[in-house]
Amino acid sequence: MIFVTVGTHEQPFNRLVKKMDLIAKDLNEKVIIQSGYSTYMPKYATFKKFMDYENIKKNYNNARIIITHGGPSSFLDAIQLGKIPIVVPRQKKYGEHINNHQVEFCKKVQKKDKNIIVLLDEGKLESTIANYGKIIDDMSLSGYSNNDKFLEKFEIIVRNLFS
Repeated sequence: MIFVTVGTHEQPFNRLVKKMDLIAKDLNEKVIIQSGYSTYMPKYATFKKFMDYENIKKNYNNARIIITHGGPSSFLDAIQLGKIPIVVPRQKKYGEHINNHQVEFCKKVQKKDKNIIVLLDEGKLESTIANYGKIIDDMSLSGYSNNDKFLEKFEIIVRNLFS
C-alpha cells in the first residue's frame, strides 16, 4: 500500500493529489491519500480529506511507501518508523504555500542525512515509485536510528565479554 499525506495546511496541494490519483489508476497496489484542503477529488485512489493522528500512524505502519508534503513532522514520523519517505515539498509558484521554506528545508535534510527522497517535479513520482527499492538501497536512516546503532554495538561488547 502507498500512503500519501498532504498535511493540514489550508492551501490546496492538487498537484500531488492529482498526480498520485492518476498513478493509482495503473498501479496494482492500493493508494490511500489524505488530501487536506485540495479541491481535486481522487477517482482511483481511496481518499479522506483529514485523518486523526491514530489513522495517520496506522497508514504509516501499513504502507510500503509513504509520500508526504515537506512538513517536517510528516516525513520525520516516517523516518522514525524505519521508512524512507518520498517528499514532495509544497511550492510557492503553484500556490501551495506562501514561500518555498519546505523546498529549502527538505533539500538540506536530503543532503545532510540522506534519508528522504525529495521530488520537486511530481512528473518523476511514477518512476520513483517503480524504482523505490533500488533507490533506498543506497540510502541511510542515520541520525534517527541511534537506538539500533547502540544495540548493535552493545551486542558486540557483550559477545566479546563471553567469548
